[in-house]
Amino acid sequence: MFAEEKILIGCNESTSVSLLPKLANRHGLIAGATGTGKTVTLKVLAESFSDLGVPVFLADMKGDISGLAKVGSGNDFITKNRERYGLDDKGFKFKECPVEFWDLFGQKGLPVRVTLSEMGPVLLSKILNLSEAQSGVLNIVFKVADEHCLPIIDLKDLKAMINYVVENKAQFEGEYGAITEKSANTILRSLITLEDQGGNDFFGEPALELSDFMQVDDNGCGVINILDAQKLSLSPEIYSTFLLWMLSTLFETLPEVGDMNKPKFVFFFDEAHLLFDDMAPEFGKKIEQIVRLIRSKGVGVYFISQSPADIPDDILAQLGNRVQHALHAYTPKDQKAVKVAAETFRANPDFDTAEVISNLGIGQALVSVLDENGVPTVVEQVDIVPPQSHIGAIEDDLRNELINISTLKSKYWDALDAESAYELLLNKIDSNPNIESEVPPETMEVIEEVKEQAQQEEPEVQEESSEVQQPGAADVIGGILGTVLAGQTQTKGKRAKKSETQRMAEKAASQAMNTAAREVTKGIMRGLFGQMK
Repeated sequence: MFAEEKILIGCNESTSVSLLPKLANRHGLIAGATGTGKTVTLKVLAESFSDLGVPVFLADMKGDISGLAKVGSGNDFITKNRERYGLDDKGFKFKECPVEFWDLFGQKGLPVRVTLSEMGPVLLSKILNLSEAQSGVLNIVFKVADEHCLPIIDLKDLKAMINYVVENKAQFEGEYGAITEKSANTILRSLITLEDQGGNDFFGEPALELSDFMQVDDNGCGVINILDAQKLSLSPEIYSTFLLWMLSTLFETLPEVGDMNKPKFVFFFDEAHLLFDDMAPEFGKKIEQIVRLIRSKGVGVYFISQSPADIPDDILAQLGNRVQHALHAYTPKDQKAVKVAAETFRANPDFDTAEVISNLGIGQALVSVLDENGVPTVVEQVDIVPPQSHIGAIEDDLRNELINISTLKSKYWDALDAESAYELLLNKIDSNPNIESEVPPETMEVIEEVKEQAQQEEPEVQEESSEVQQPGAADVIGGILGTVLAGQTQTKGKRAKKSETQRMAEKAASQAMNTAAREVTKGIMRGLFGQMK
């Protein structure tokens, strides 16, 4: 709970432990065995950040996080701790939080979609579990698409692009390297599996704009964005890669802000072991870099897992605020995990940390946070303060009501299928070297203007590449094409019958658009994980 300008995490008979808002972007860890209280701790922190005016993102793996949207109620345990630690005097009261529900499958929240062009070949290779050679072919496919302005929006676009690159590999191999049909066919087969896992729902438009996760309600409270992950958890590669895409895109697009009084955004990464299991070393280095640097952009990242041992040491070292719930030491492996967890804390001379970890009750935890000077405090054993919102899942009727009144529903609910690589390749027209002699001079003048405009667009795109929101290359090209075709295919708003000359003019305009596309797409940049910046 947010009290006295701090985030109160837990209390014991002699002290309380609170997180300072200005150090909340130094990241954190919530660990503990199943059923020990991690979800309650997550809710308490999310509620507090919301009260502080900080938007939050988290995943709901079991459905019970949805209770944040409903006013809480008391029970014997909550009443006891409220009285024991004087929480009512600190401002404790039952309430609901402002939430937005999201769902990659569009069933229990607003649909979440990402275009394949935005995600890029590196993260897609992770989802598909591709080998190095197969990833190389996929990289070539995206490179060709980027440079020829063939947007890869959904899976049918990617299939079309793979076939196009293979069929024309003689044209591309000299510049990009070998393109093997065997690797291409393996990728195509992997895409079938991805479709079965919901890929057709996930990849498409309208694509998610992460700025829509950074909302504050009319009362100044940060909106808590809850991604329903009950079904998504059955596809762990999609789940972990989507969250990694979110994290890396925030890193690539948000501006540097330095030290702030509170974070701009807090990101909870639940079931963190799904990200790090069997992770390639190069991925680990990039994630470590993001975690180390993203705090200067005002983002706090909190990993949630059963044990600190699930987190690589280089990343664990970046997590300054830690909450450790009980761990059971039934096996030698469990005993090692307890030892690792104990060693991550600054020791308290009053007790043996490793022994306490094995004997914590439900709702109890060992907690250490950063003090005013950024130094970890001595670990304390505390009772986690109770959440102010409802414990457990909410009713479907309430969930549907909140989804229906969302201001973002009109933006994301209905899928779009705009012209992209599949349609452009389907309608591809072979170039005619003699076309200029058959086009009216006034049309050629417009085409030349388009070429000049394309050359002027390049530095502009590069200069704006650091902004959070940018028009895509396809939007720029669409505008150029509209300029070229205006007056050529329509008259006074009515559809006109096209003459042979007009058809040739459109063909010339299409060639001009492709020229412009090649110029504009030179401004496309890709980040650490190959995602579009």
